[in-house]
Amino acid sequence: MKNIFSFIACILICIVLVQYRVAESDLNGKPPLKVTVWDAFGYYAYLPAICIYRDCTQLNWLNEIDKKYSVTGGDGWQAQKADNGNYVFKYLGGVAIMELPFFYIGHFIAKHSDYPTDGFSPPYQYALGFGVIFYCMLAILLLRKILLVYFKDATAAITLLMVCLATNFIQYAAVDNGQSHGYIFPLYVLVLFTTLKWHEKPKVIWAVLTGYIIGLATISRLTEAIMLFIPLMWHTHTNEATKEKWQLVKQNKPQIALAILGGLIGVLPQLIYWKYCTGSFIYDVGSKWEFLSPHFRVLFGWEKGWFIYTPVTIFFIAGMFFMKGFPFKKSVLWFCFLNIYIIIAWHDWRYGGSYSTRALVQSYPVFALPFAALTEKAGTQKWRIGFYVFCIYLLLVNLFQVRQYCSTVIHYNDMNRLYYSHVYLNPNPTPIDMSLLDNAEVLNDESRYLVTTLINTDQIKIHSVSNSPDTIAITNISDKGATPKESWLKIMCTIKAPGHLWGSYLNADLKAGDSSKHCKVRLFNAISKDTADNKYACYMSVPTYLQSGKLRLYITSLGNFDGTVSKVTIIRLDK
Repeated sequence: MKNIFSFIACILICIVLVQYRVAESDLNGKPPLKVTVWDAFGYYAYLPAICIYRDCTQLNWLNEIDKKYSVTGGDGWQAQKADNGNYVFKYLGGVAIMELPFFYIGHFIAKHSDYPTDGFSPPYQYALGFGVIFYCMLAILLLRKILLVYFKDATAAITLLMVCLATNFIQYAAVDNGQSHGYIFPLYVLVLFTTLKWHEKPKVIWAVLTGYIIGLATISRLTEAIMLFIPLMWHTHTNEATKEKWQLVKQNKPQIALAILGGLIGVLPQLIYWKYCTGSFIYDVGSKWEFLSPHFRVLFGWEKGWFIYTPVTIFFIAGMFFMKGFPFKKSVLWFCFLNIYIIIAWHDWRYGGSYSTRALVQSYPVFALPFAALTEKAGTQKWRIGFYVFCIYLLLVNLFQVRQYCSTVIHYNDMNRLYYSHVYLNPNPTPIDMSLLDNAEVLNDESRYLVTTLINTDQIKIHSVSNSPDTIAITNISDKGATPKESWLKIMCTIKAPGHLWGSYLNADLKAGDSSKHCKVRLFNAISKDTADNKYACYMSVPTYLQSGKLRLYITSLGNFDGTVSKVTIIRLDK
């Protein structure tokens, strides 16, 4: 079979996506599948509002649905009131248009079964959860076809595997796939394909489709309008090619006009919705950009940096130096530069809870082109074996890290360098590892220290009222001996608090006179369970001026904390 390797790569990607979707659903013993939550609800809400409840202005159905399914994650912030008193969805409606076929599949199943036809019962969730994988697989097959125009079969295979399995694409195509990224990903593949076809032989169908795809992408996420630079800069990689390109445009002016019309048709549903709800075709859903002070931590930060958690993306950028002679060279350069700049200039640089930088996921088909150029070049070099081995390593690391993210070992918001270094490829993180989410101190080798037990006690009952901290234990840490050169405290507790771990912290205050030091450890973490006796531990270095101080342990909680501290051990380590 011709081009067998890239075809096998597509099959493997499909298997992995389905496997991750199944693993993170009640098909594998997890809580019931619910993809229409938080941001995903904001994109999806158009469909039940219009197709089932016939109410997209007052949303009288939302409170009951939220009580039953907890889809908004709060107070319904996905919709806001316009000046005329009507509610308007904060998120754009392009994703809902792409979700429509799967919405009706779920609706059909619900109508012919015992499930409620309310837009949120399991048939809808499964139809959407697996529907986006179907879209993405079609897109990957089409991306394969595009890559094979310019690159060898082996290069296409490696590129598809790395773009899809060595990045956070898995998370947003298979797990958190109710969000926009998995739906817009196919639009980028389509616009690459229609652009390629139009430049090969200009036809009305390719012009209209290119315009429509850009329009639909724009009303999915407004920033996707820069997709326009893909057809605009295609085939301008040399002076001669640029002259040919604009000569082609001049010869096909009617098709350009039809492309513009296609774009207007693409954005028309959103304009009609805004007109219906607000009385105006244009509505400001609220955007805030900081173009003069972009947040480079989006790329390099330990919180969720693109190059940190999905380092294969460094190759995406490196590949841009190997695109000479390809007609997509300036398309990729212009698009990727502007896209990255816009993404890092958004004021909410964390982009909510996410694994790596999720706002770049949908544009990976464009980044696949420079990566393929680099891979093709690597295949001719002496260091190609090292490159291939490193790619395999990055792919396996990412598969492992996606699992870690799904279990919150890799935290969706609070990552830092020290914590990441301790959980990196760590299948069994310890309470000490977990403490590093909040506490930036750790002692790596206790064997070099003299150990003194300060407290070792059982069965301490805690009843915390509101935000008032209750004391667990107080101890004087001084042994009145010679002052050590270096001193640490290791604090260990066993705590059980059914239903009250979230928002609760174990705190330690070390005081001597007017000087003090504080550290805390969250009770809700990746290895804790509401119904279990959970173990917590942390280290605390003791400055010289606090070596005669007193240590107080206590618990703070967002609500009423009713738990049992069944064990407290505090040891001092001196050197």
